[in-house]
Amino acid sequence: MTQETVIEVSETATAQPAPAKDTTPVLSVEHLEKSFGDTMVLKDISFEVRPGEVVSIIGPSGSGKSTLLRCCTLLETFESGALRYDDLVVAENDASGKAHYSGKEMDKQARERFGLVFQNFNLFPHYSVLRNVMEAPVVVQKKDKAETEALARKLLKQMGLEGKEDAYPCELSGGQQQRVAIARALCLQPEILFFDEPTSALDPELTQEVLKVIRALAEEHMTMVIVTHEMAFARDVSDKIIFMDGGVIVEEGTPDEVINHPQHNRTKAFLSRYQSDGATD
Repeated sequence: MTQETVIEVSETATAQPAPAKDTTPVLSVEHLEKSFGDTMVLKDISFEVRPGEVVSIIGPSGSGKSTLLRCCTLLETFESGALRYDDLVVAENDASGKAHYSGKEMDKQARERFGLVFQNFNLFPHYSVLRNVMEAPVVVQKKDKAETEALARKLLKQMGLEGKEDAYPCELSGGQQQRVAIARALCLQPEILFFDEPTSALDPELTQEVLKVIRALAEEHMTMVIVTHEMAFARDVSDKIIFMDGGVIVEEGTPDEVINHPQHNRTKAFLSRYQSDGATD
């Protein structure tokens, strides 16, 4: 692992309240259903994420994990169900049982509640590292440029990227690019952060760099939803794990319940490939 990997995360920039009972969910998904043509890819999906929780979504390829994340982050629309961010109703069923979206203004407010880190970084190749991090807060959220720059530099330092502010994405390793992407998402100061397979494009050494960053965020009670194939990481960092297969939630519970003591045969079969190494890093 490189020496530049982040060690700690600033509470003022990223920390969220520790999990508390009887609090309003940051994210609420109810009976969500999504189809592509005649193929239903998400079937009656319901779950909540509360402040400070880390929820990992695991499952085989094609199980609907990334599609669910895209529905939650408004990159896809769904046909039926409800989506809420705190008190914001983004979509809910109308009298006919079809999902009705609340409109552009509500979408805009919802987008300010979350950040998203993609598996392939999605950095602007013609922008410097610093501009990549600053662009959305300044251009989309209309935040003060000087304040945003100060926050962006602070986040990049915390990501182990001090001195890389003027570099371009092509000059960085994959792990460095993903850490820039995380800093970019955090610069929006979201209430919840989504990760879509954040290490799938990285080799093992760079994977550990990125996972260490996410672990640090979890220790600071950053609310997160993580689609991942890293079982040991999911077990160690999560408050709740959701196992999906065939577009449905097969099983959910604590890491001990789902990873160590799964109840459903499909979960057991999926996890069996990891038993040889005890699901360790």
